[in-house]
Amino acid sequence: MKVSFFGTATLLFDDGEGQILFDAHFTRPGLLKYIFGKGETNTALIDEMITRHRIERLRAIFISHSHHDHVMDAPYISNKCGAVIYGSSSALNVARGGGVPEDRLAEFSGNKSFTLGAYVIRVIRSLHSKPTILNNDLGQTIDAPLVQPARLRDNKEGGSYDFLVEVRGKTYLIRPSFNYIKGQLDGVKADVLFLGVAGLAKADDKTVREFFAETVDKVGPELVIPLHWDNFFSGLDRPIKGMPRLIEKTEEVFFRLARSCEEGQINCLIQPPGTSIEI
Repeated sequence: MKVSFFGTATLLFDDGEGQILFDAHFTRPGLLKYIFGKGETNTALIDEMITRHRIERLRAIFISHSHHDHVMDAPYISNKCGAVIYGSSSALNVARGGGVPEDRLAEFSGNKSFTLGAYVIRVIRSLHSKPTILNNDLGQTIDAPLVQPARLRDNKEGGSYDFLVEVRGKTYLIRPSFNYIKGQLDGVKADVLFLGVAGLAKADDKTVREFFAETVDKVGPELVIPLHWDNFFSGLDRPIKGMPRLIEKTEEVFFRLARSCEEGQINCLIQPPGTSIEI
């Protein structure tokens, strides 16, 4: 499986026949625009990415939740590539605002499986990381089509989901957020765990231990790859940075993650945005 990472929690899976995109955030508007302005998809950038990464066989886009840094570019990519968008009612209202036709929209509310070629994708209800000053809308929904340019804060969370991906004998779990529902992953196993770590540095030791117990320990992966550690207010055409230090200490995030993997004798890999790996 070839997996390309584009920052935050945006992942492109390619098994050689079909491609699946998990989340869709390439535009990455700056922090000031997030706070004070409106944002819209950078279509020239998306077109460049589609060409550079040969996104030519895209079947579907699965949205983990409807904050702008997970769903913003999904409508344009869907219309450009003809891919179906799978997501919550809020995510689909973002798609409707971008003119995606109804026959390319598939709503889920958790614990549902979809078969797309060799892929079997199970949606698992999850929890977003704890609220912050930039993100205090958890549980709020987008109840009408959201048309760009739009205030980025109008992208309400709308419910959060993980994805268990089974394809050609390998299993991958995508957990974009640093949170968990106790017992939700009982019986779930995966070869590779893509693990959201935003908020890990500021969490107390007890919270960190419980998080790893409910994710890494239960899933038992051979490899852990962190998600949501990079500064998504900085464009993909710039040097990659960790989140601003007022929000997160990325070096502490990596230290805590590496220590947990070391204790469990699990491989850990940091994948830079814009790169692809074969796993």
